[in-house]
Amino acid sequence: MQIYEIVFSPTGGTKKVADVLTGAFGAKTETIDLSDRNFAGCDLTDDGLAVIAMPSFGGRAPKTAVSRLKTVKANGIKAVAVAVYGNREQEDTLLEICDVAKECGFKVVAGISAVAEHSIAHQYATGRPDDTDTQQLADFVKRITDKINSSSVASPDIPGNRPYKKSGGGLVPKASSACVKCGVCANQCPVGAIDEKNPKRTDKKACINCMRCIAVCPQNARKVSGVMVKLVGAALKEACGNRKDNALYL
Repeated sequence: MQIYEIVFSPTGGTKKVADVLTGAFGAKTETIDLSDRNFAGCDLTDDGLAVIAMPSFGGRAPKTAVSRLKTVKANGIKAVAVAVYGNREQEDTLLEICDVAKECGFKVVAGISAVAEHSIAHQYATGRPDDTDTQQLADFVKRITDKINSSSVASPDIPGNRPYKKSGGGLVPKASSACVKCGVCANQCPVGAIDEKNPKRTDKKACINCMRCIAVCPQNARKVSGVMVKLVGAALKEACGNRKDNALYL
């Protein structure tokens, strides 16, 4: 069986979860990277299974990832929708991914909400997915495989609300004096919000607050306001303080 890993993972946490899942299926995997700003859609014609994974941005699927997923023609192949969040709550993210996937022609047979290290407040879910997560996600794959082998294509009951919650704003990273204008951040920004000629300049309106530029900077020269990070950490303390488990919806 051909596995398609369709993933939007600016800072790598969602990709780690997706890799665990696709690896557990033990089949040939093709990665379709929705964070590539040159992505122009694709047509899935093989009799395979897609793992569609996106992070939760304030309880919603990222608009950029959603718009790019809509350019994928699924032609009726089965899919597992995956929402990855930083130990707070995925809210309407998984439901939105499932809805868009169905719109693209996927048959959604399972949904997963999974935890990865928070992309801003790194003290929450640090190091996740960890060994415990890996085992749990592998168990999910076995259960999904059993459902597929039983020829069931019933859609799972996914938590969330329609209409989805309103999207909020976010923190825009800035370049510090350590920036050497190497251009790595500009080259890897999913939406081209960073000026390639002058990487110290960011289009605040275009920025999607995904934090990739911080994750990929070889000089550790891009940051968000330390004061704001502390405020975010404090605001999340009650919601994120206790470890949350991954969840499977069949």
